[in-house]
Amino acid sequence: MHTILLTTLNARYAHTALGLRYLYANMHELQPMAKIVEFTMNEQIQSIAEDLLKYNPRIIGIGVYIWNAAQCSELIQTLKKVSPQTIIVLGGPEAGHLPHRVDLSHADYIISGEGEVAFYELCKELLSPVHGELVEPSTLRQAQGERSPHFIKAPLPDLKSIHLPYSAYNDEDVAHRYIYVEASRGCPFECEFCLSSIDEKVRNFPLDELLEEFEVLWERGARSFKFIDRTFNLNMTFANRILDFFLSKEPPYFAHFEVIPDHFPEVLKEKIARFPAGSLQLEIGIQTLDPLIAKGINRPLKVEKIYDNLRFLENETHAHMHLDLIVGLPGESIEGFGRNLDTLVSLTHSEIQIGILKNLSGTTLSRHDKAHGMIYSDTPPYDILQNDLLSFSQIQKMKRFARFWDIFYNSGSFNKTVPLLWNEGKVFDGFYAFSLWIYDQTLSTWKISLERQIALIHAYLIERHDKEIVEAALMDDLSQRPEKTIPFFLRQSAQEKKVKETNTVTPKRQAKRT
Repeated sequence: MHTILLTTLNARYAHTALGLRYLYANMHELQPMAKIVEFTMNEQIQSIAEDLLKYNPRIIGIGVYIWNAAQCSELIQTLKKVSPQTIIVLGGPEAGHLPHRVDLSHADYIISGEGEVAFYELCKELLSPVHGELVEPSTLRQAQGERSPHFIKAPLPDLKSIHLPYSAYNDEDVAHRYIYVEASRGCPFECEFCLSSIDEKVRNFPLDELLEEFEVLWERGARSFKFIDRTFNLNMTFANRILDFFLSKEPPYFAHFEVIPDHFPEVLKEKIARFPAGSLQLEIGIQTLDPLIAKGINRPLKVEKIYDNLRFLENETHAHMHLDLIVGLPGESIEGFGRNLDTLVSLTHSEIQIGILKNLSGTTLSRHDKAHGMIYSDTPPYDILQNDLLSFSQIQKMKRFARFWDIFYNSGSFNKTVPLLWNEGKVFDGFYAFSLWIYDQTLSTWKISLERQIALIHAYLIERHDKEIVEAALMDDLSQRPEKTIPFFLRQSAQEKKVKETNTVTPKRQAKRT
């Protein structure tokens, strides 16, 4: 049995909670009493509560995030109903930033900020004998008529003094799940839609110790490293040495970094260009290419440098890029968003993730509410419902646009076919019309099989292009797939074309009369 449980609900099994491992690594003498127990969001809440309580824990620490906030609220209420003596401590951005928009009032404590030191100290205090008994904070507060959790503002820990968490990844994690790592915390920018904007400064972990931990992970078999740093390429000393770590290894391996789009010095470019195909992914937050819109949300934007760097990454490296654009930023029209998308597609063939603006607790985005008529959902993920330039109906259409964009563009299944959806570089206009049509056909954005995707894009395009051109593009896209994924109507069409070509006889040239 374990006195302290550390838990959260991950989005899927392949994900791991780095935050829980930091807490565990910094429990000091309490570590033998602690255990990490992770779940996924698709599990039954009552079953999760049952699994947790079988350990008979005194304290349960729960990580609350935007994707699991509603489920965590239900879990907390269930735990408190059946085991009121169990002390519930919450952390994570959805708990640590006010206002709470899900009910977290049944918890006993909430830690705001980086909790490695604060959580250990709280557990140590709660488990200290008081007159021969353990402290019972929830019982005391309820007897006094208090129902809200005690809120603890954690001071920023010294990153040189906290224990690194990587030994807390077990063999199953290394073999089957993402290994999340970080070299720094914080962000120097103040983009108003982002929680990182509230951090005071960028702080770095001790680099030598960090690389030693990475080496241990590598020796244990880890080959996929996902860095969660907000600005990996800000500090060139750190970036270069970490890239050198991977370049010194024998492929295959995979490293994921989030990078600043306008900061690629020549030494960084040289190293990125050396990575083999499939080994490097760069997440690049573009969000908007309009300097006026960017200025309104305190986002630095050096457009020409961004263009140059994207061209370099596209044409001179094997890096896979994941670019981000946001719908609904204050002051940005649907036409403005469309121009951003057109420009990015002209610069790169990489994945472009289209996100809907979210109003996260702890950010300053709400200051635009009155001036721009910003209205958001009160339930996670707190996405925008409408503003003065985008109606509720338009936002809904753009959510479907984003989903279909993932299916047909980002999936890579239709690289040759999908450009037929637009003309003369008008990517947004062409795909928007397609997204409206396809929703009329399906009334859904989910559970559309690949075969139906093929049939739908085929039906749409043959009304606008020569049938042979459309089917040639589709067959080219599907040629690397197993035969069973090519629909019958395409196989039949290709066979008929082949027979027709075979049966065509070229007449002999008549002999010239003499």
